[in-house]
Amino acid sequence: MYGLALAGNDDAYAACEARTAATDVTVVAPGLATARGIDAGRLEGLAYTHRAAELLGRTDATVENARALLVAAGIDRAGTVAVRARDVRSSAGVSTRAAEIELGSVLTARDFDVDLDDPDHVLCAWFSADVCLLGWLAAESRRGFSTRRPTDRPFFQPGSMDPLDARWAVNVAGAGTDRTIVDPMCGTGGFLIEAGLVGSDVVGIDAQWKMTRGTRENLRAYLDGGFDVLRGDATALPLRDGVADGVVVDVPYGRQSKIETHSLSELVSGALAEAARIAPRAVVVADRSWAAAADEAGWTVTERFERRVHGSLTRHVHVLRRSAVDGGGSSVAPGTDRRATRRDPS
Repeated sequence: MYGLALAGNDDAYAACEARTAATDVTVVAPGLATARGIDAGRLEGLAYTHRAAELLGRTDATVENARALLVAAGIDRAGTVAVRARDVRSSAGVSTRAAEIELGSVLTARDFDVDLDDPDHVLCAWFSADVCLLGWLAAESRRGFSTRRPTDRPFFQPGSMDPLDARWAVNVAGAGTDRTIVDPMCGTGGFLIEAGLVGSDVVGIDAQWKMTRGTRENLRAYLDGGFDVLRGDATALPLRDGVADGVVVDVPYGRQSKIETHSLSELVSGALAEAARIAPRAVVVADRSWAAAADEAGWTVTERFERRVHGSLTRHVHVLRRSAVDGGGSSVAPGTDRRATRRDPS
């Protein structure tokens, strides 16, 4: 069993992403969840999970109970150790320094040497509300999202999504090694950057030459190949059936599309139908609900979230699965050349 230290303040949102790297994820307290298994490599790429620990156990959120749990636990490790305690969201009222001292004394009594800089093992003590999770650090996410702020990219346009939420979206859409992610309204390429950084091949499409040129510039700045950017219509994608593992799209907010032949509703409905043709899963972000349109296009809305950005904008995040396809894999046969993405003009 593992414990997960979640990021942000929306635990359901964080847990949704955590399920792409862990099994049987259950939120047990504010900012904390448990899981039966983890994929450490995938967990490193999560946005809203800080770290995972192999649990020694769960107890009430007091230093005394945490110490008693550690005393009773069987420990088959040796070497150097550091104890890291956290009072998650300041919800437990626990002195983390006292917890580290008490738990450290138990470990030194068992012949561990303390090394706060480069220990062989890290004991995590996470306190939240009335819960304490105690375990050995097993994996940590790699951060660095602040180094990719939209305003720092070579090409910037207002309204670009924060990299943290872009990473969440591509992970939930299925990004990862040997996966292909498509953004049919790619804008400045924020989704594609994050999907590429976790190992995906990425394809961006936009109706405006300006955006396709800017996206290429941004992708070259962050990725070492593995991308393709095309000018095209999201309602008639120049891609073959089943070519992608996932689609991510941030649809226009409160305005008509730049594709003059479509109203916004026509654009979104057409894009959803095309997404269902090329991929088994999608994440759609908008300033309103498009659940009915998704249902009409053959999708099942498995989860929905509302993310407040500022006083006049709340993002509606839709997690979609194609109704006849489970969430476990690509619709593309193993060995398919994923770089051959374009559909024959005929």
